[in-house]
Amino acid sequence: MIASSGHSGIGMTSQRTRDRLIDRLKEQGIHNPAVLSVMRSTPRHLFIEEALAHRAYEDTALPIGLGQTISQPYIVARMTEALLETSPMEKVLEVGTGSGYQAAVLAPLVKRVYTVERIKALQKQAASRFRSLRLRNIRAYHRDGGMGLPEHAPFDGIIVTAAPEGIPKALVSQLRIGGVIIMPIGDKDEQILIKVTRTQEGYDKEFLERVIFVPLLGGIS
Repeated sequence: MIASSGHSGIGMTSQRTRDRLIDRLKEQGIHNPAVLSVMRSTPRHLFIEEALAHRAYEDTALPIGLGQTISQPYIVARMTEALLETSPMEKVLEVGTGSGYQAAVLAPLVKRVYTVERIKALQKQAASRFRSLRLRNIRAYHRDGGMGLPEHAPFDGIIVTAAPEGIPKALVSQLRIGGVIIMPIGDKDEQILIKVTRTQEGYDKEFLERVIFVPLLGGIS
């Protein structure tokens, strides 16, 4: 597990503090033992600013600069668990690398993770974290996430960590038949987390729960 590489933390970032977070996730309905195990071992405090490290294992979103956030641990666990309900899940695309935390959680659970981030500074920082944690099955790109990574398609699954107003057809087209996207959709006033499954005829959509994410923006910076 990741925590064995010297990143276990002390005090408010200790294993005991992480275990309390896992207890809260279980109480909120996260049951997949592999997801819980990875969440327990992944050092979330390394994905945020040092000044906020003492809050790393609170079940809350935190700012990471440039108008972006690291998602609430429950949401990371919920999206990961929903993704893994469909198998096999070997090749996964993440849209919106951000801090890199969601990709780091995915890395021990799937064979290959491709992650795209439109903000170069965040992409470089996340890639550095992946190297530090020896997460060698993650490939990080500086791209407009809404366009996906067509050169590496088809994907078994896609996780989108920012909210478009509708389902991006470009991403659906990069799924294999039977593949799924876990993503929020909506505007700043109302968003829902959905599961989109690609079918021969198009796609099916399943409502999961109400959420709040930053909007999915186009272009790169």
